Amino acid sequence: QARLEESGGGLVQPGGSLRLSCTASGNIGVINGMGWYRQAPGKQREWVAGVRGDHDTNYLDSVKGRFTISRDNAQNTAYLQMDNLQPGDTAHYWCNVDGKTREGTLFASDGQGTQVTVSS
Repeated sequence: QARLEESGGGLVQPGGSLRLSCTASGNIGVINGMGWYRQAPGKQREWVAGVRGDHDTNYLDSVKGRFTISRDNAQNTAYLQMDNLQPGDTAHYWCNVDGKTREGTLFASDGQGTQVTVSS
């Protein structure tokens, strides 16, 4: 099972930027996908961005052109660069990783999450 360490997040003014990072460790044979969910108060959890392999990325429509996801396979780390943040991006963000253990068992893990608040 993978353990996820998340960093980034915080308070930023509208139009500002933040970068989230997520590093996986533990019994990891291969990581297939890495990405982030978010949930704002009173709203449903939604998938924000993900990356599978080196370059297969996907994004929530409302963040396309503003958020960029990338990964460093050597470090088992994914990054979510968030630019031109808006109040609607305010939410708790969770990292999600899926892959296989060294024994070949499939796993999917969520981090504890980090709060992103966009406010003037």
